[in-house]
Amino acid sequence: MIFESHAHYDDDAFDEDRESLLSSMKENGVETIVNVSASKKSLEKVKELMKSYPFIYGAFGLHPDEVGDMTDRLLEEIRLLCRQEKALAVGEIGLDYYWDKEHHSLQKKWFDAQAQLAREEKLPIIVHSREAAADTLDMVKGFRGGEIGGVIHCFSYAKEMAREYLNMGFYLGIGGVVTFKNAKKLKEVVEYAPLSSLLLETDCPYLAPVPYRGKRNNSIYLKYVAETIAQIKNVSYEEVVDTTRQNARKMFRLRD
Repeated sequence: MIFESHAHYDDDAFDEDRESLLSSMKENGVETIVNVSASKKSLEKVKELMKSYPFIYGAFGLHPDEVGDMTDRLLEEIRLLCRQEKALAVGEIGLDYYWDKEHHSLQKKWFDAQAQLAREEKLPIIVHSREAAADTLDMVKGFRGGEIGGVIHCFSYAKEMAREYLNMGFYLGIGGVVTFKNAKKLKEVVEYAPLSSLLLETDCPYLAPVPYRGKRNNSIYLKYVAETIAQIKNVSYEEVVDTTRQNARKMFRLRD
């Protein structure tokens, strides 16, 4: 059964059919979903999803594009959310220089603060990094991220950068992009990285894999990601699904 390590079912894109879609997950081979908050508005929505569905767990934090809403008080609210039984991580947090919505110094301030919260609460971090490779790595090394643990979500950098994170014990989140024909760099990373360091993720509703590229993504489509990883690594589909499930349960500290 598939472990979906990064989804956003709180997103408005699922408003029309959220319940029916989520109710179909088990019959489509999806066992567990970690729904990840990004904005201030999403924090409560993720909490409600955790309550409503036994197989949905949560991660709490503010995306770098949303840190303009962050305050010390909100950080403490996130801390309390992270203490819920089904809260598994702090995230998604990090740096995003693609949209440049928030000043880099502000992104760095709250990335560090949320990472320290994760250390204090003994939770892994879910790291978002887009067009901020050097600064993200410098910060993760600076706050000794290897001691905290976590995943580099939607990994998009080269093999050399992957090596740096793997050496610190981080996992790499692999999603629909790996199925794209032009994703040569990511395919090389998947070939290089041990299967024991990979997680399956959608980032849905975004980044749907081939043959659904450009459409709304969902966790059922992870089978196409797993199939592509299996082809790249010359192993069975079942081995990819089973190993990534074990990886996710280990990183999120879930017991069987």
